[in-house]
Amino acid sequence: MAYTTTAATGNGTTRVAITGASSLIGRSLATLLVARGDRVVAFQRGEFSTDPVDADVTAQVEQHRGDVRDRAALDAALAGCDVVVHLAAKVGVAGHRDEYVAVNVDGTRNVLAAAKRNGLRGVVHVSSPSVAHDGQSIVGGAADPPVAYHGTAWYPETKAIAERDALAASDGVCAVVAVRPHLVWGPGDVQLVGRIVERAEAGRLALVGGGRALVDTTYIDNAVTALTAAVDAVGPGKACAGKAYVVSNGEPRPIRELVEAFCRAADVPFEPRNLPLSVALRIGSIIDRIWSRLDRSDEPPLTRFIAEQLGTAHWFDQRAVRHDLDWQPTVSIDQGLKTLTDWFTASRTDIPSR
Repeated sequence: MAYTTTAATGNGTTRVAITGASSLIGRSLATLLVARGDRVVAFQRGEFSTDPVDADVTAQVEQHRGDVRDRAALDAALAGCDVVVHLAAKVGVAGHRDEYVAVNVDGTRNVLAAAKRNGLRGVVHVSSPSVAHDGQSIVGGAADPPVAYHGTAWYPETKAIAERDALAASDGVCAVVAVRPHLVWGPGDVQLVGRIVERAEAGRLALVGGGRALVDTTYIDNAVTALTAAVDAVGPGKACAGKAYVVSNGEPRPIRELVEAFCRAADVPFEPRNLPLSVALRIGSIIDRIWSRLDRSDEPPLTRFIAEQLGTAHWFDQRAVRHDLDWQPTVSIDQGLKTLTDWFTASRTDIPSR
């Protein structure tokens, strides 16, 4: 990855903790912070490691294994830090509400409390644009206030509660900024690109409303430099304190175009079925009602929330985040797709023949 924004020119004296550091964003953020000379503390349930080519980064990261539901573990990790980037979350659409509450709501409250106990100047709370999506199209929207009710979509509902708590906790000693990266993708992504490729390979790829909805996405490098800019900007009395920002490439494209590009990069068939939005909403609502009763832990094929996300436009005004965080994306979607294609090609080349 090549980071070239002004966000990558820190003074190298910041000690930054990252919860959920083993995620794609977490690993990439740690790599950038180490590269610019910052001291990084990784906090996650499993082992933290970057790509083998960045093994030297792993060696320079102070590791703490723990869970955001464990206050003592958080205190141990955040001691002596200046800022914490709170990435840890329960994602997806499968599971019971109490599971999402425990991690996304209670876990966030624990991180906020630990930050204050340990004298940190700031918290970068990583949220999601879905917290403010009410099922209607968002066209050039700002970071609107979180929506209180999301049906049975526990992820956006609990992330909405967590963001409200986080911003309310911002004060003159420990400031909080919420950053909502929108649909992050790139090499190694298993959440967006990985699922699309998997469904395309299995012949189960479907587009809601023909994939005509216009959406913003965020290439991984841009998401990471935005978070780094937030690390530098957050603090008591700063412009971003107590505010939320949506981060994206600022290049809205039709979903169909993006999905086709991901399939082309992975060299898998692009043969989607079309599902009208009205039909997708009805099917999603039915699945919402029955999935939890089946006590299944796997991801359902469709939910009403997913249908709304795939069938409605959502792209955002980027002026506030670029002004207040002194940040702008430097990797275009087309550049990112070229890198993604190269990554898939190299991945296939690295697979030993049988």
